[in-house]
Amino acid sequence: MSASQIKWISSTPELQWSEQMAPSLVETGEKLDLAFSEDRYQHVEGFGGCFNELGYVALQQLSDSDRNKIIHDLFHPEGAHRFAICRLPIGASDYALEWYSHNETDGDLAMNHFSIERDQKYLIPYIKEALKQNPNLKLFASPWSPPTWMKSPRSYNYGTLRWEKDILEAYALYFVKFVQAYREEGITIHQVHVQNEVVADQKFPSCVWTGEQLREFIRDYLGPAFEKHGLDTEIWLGTINAPEPWDEWMKKKVQDHSSYAHTVLSDPDAYKYVKGVGYQWAGKYGIQRTVMSYPELRYMQTENECGDGENTWFYAKYVFTLYQHYFTNGVNAYIYWNMALEPKGRSTWGWEQNAMITVDPHAKKAVYNPEYYVMKHFANAVEPGAYRIGVRGPWTGNAVAFETVNGDRVMVVGNPFSESRIVRIANGDKAYAFELQADSFNTIIFKQH
Repeated sequence: MSASQIKWISSTPELQWSEQMAPSLVETGEKLDLAFSEDRYQHVEGFGGCFNELGYVALQQLSDSDRNKIIHDLFHPEGAHRFAICRLPIGASDYALEWYSHNETDGDLAMNHFSIERDQKYLIPYIKEALKQNPNLKLFASPWSPPTWMKSPRSYNYGTLRWEKDILEAYALYFVKFVQAYREEGITIHQVHVQNEVVADQKFPSCVWTGEQLREFIRDYLGPAFEKHGLDTEIWLGTINAPEPWDEWMKKKVQDHSSYAHTVLSDPDAYKYVKGVGYQWAGKYGIQRTVMSYPELRYMQTENECGDGENTWFYAKYVFTLYQHYFTNGVNAYIYWNMALEPKGRSTWGWEQNAMITVDPHAKKAVYNPEYYVMKHFANAVEPGAYRIGVRGPWTGNAVAFETVNGDRVMVVGNPFSESRIVRIANGDKAYAFELQADSFNTIIFKQH
């Protein structure tokens, strides 16, 4: 392979997404920092983000041409990110404009008053714009809170699902109705995840579950309800944000993946309904053992950790390590949280969070933030159907490698240091020296044909 067959793109705090000149050839016998191994691991299902109401509101501040460019860049198969799998909430998320569920009629166990009318104002138009760019976009959905009358206490925030047979049957039917209602809108829900952040007892819409409750609900209610109604929508065990090593209440339980994933999946009657596991936030502490225990399942990082609304390069460097951690521990997909927000990313409940794109409602302009480029360094080069492949060498902890559908090899590597470093990367019988700039993200493609 000649250096001309290598494409190298770098992003630094000063200059993002800049194509670099060809690297120099390394002399035989020089020490290598990275090399592809022959190991082949999980396939890649894709990258994506979450459709939220506040994101849609932010994008409406732009001109039609500017908004269309962003939607194209995110979703079109030939765009910057080529998003292939995205998330949406069932009812209000913490980035909704206000509280809501799809059925607040007290005692409506038959779900006669179920409605997605609210979604037709924000989420469904947002999703349909994306589907115009990529009709093959896959979607997964999860609730942040059940309807309030199904909870104790009767509130969107805090609390738990009422553990009563008629409530559990009705809640399973709530999921069925959601999938069916979206299908009537021409939108396929490919997966449902039972609960967003099963240990989040928060001021925003939330609901706490134990592993035993998830096991029983999937096994005895949700799985059978999907079978009864002929739904082929996948059921995923997610989104798991545990274990938090500092949570006092978790210290009273079995730690790590056993509290949730192993509790559910070790029951064969629950396991038969589960197609994958979604982890986020503190779930990073449990994913390794879950993948080791159940390698036949699929895995997803379901919500990128969201920062504080400052959108700094410093935090983007941390986010890069999350991509590296999750992929090297077996995920098939990586999902960002809010794709677009107004400045500071303030939620209805007071959070300030990062976004890939910030939309200034006064200037009517979009700003592409550092995490936009972190995502682009992965998603632009690694399409669905690629495989993660092995890496060896002392820079392995800062790199992830993939083999694309057409056989090209991709090395995504970060330089975490405040000075440039020469990193020698081997591909086959040749090695090349790359001078990685300080605090940089790099995508290096070795074209095989």
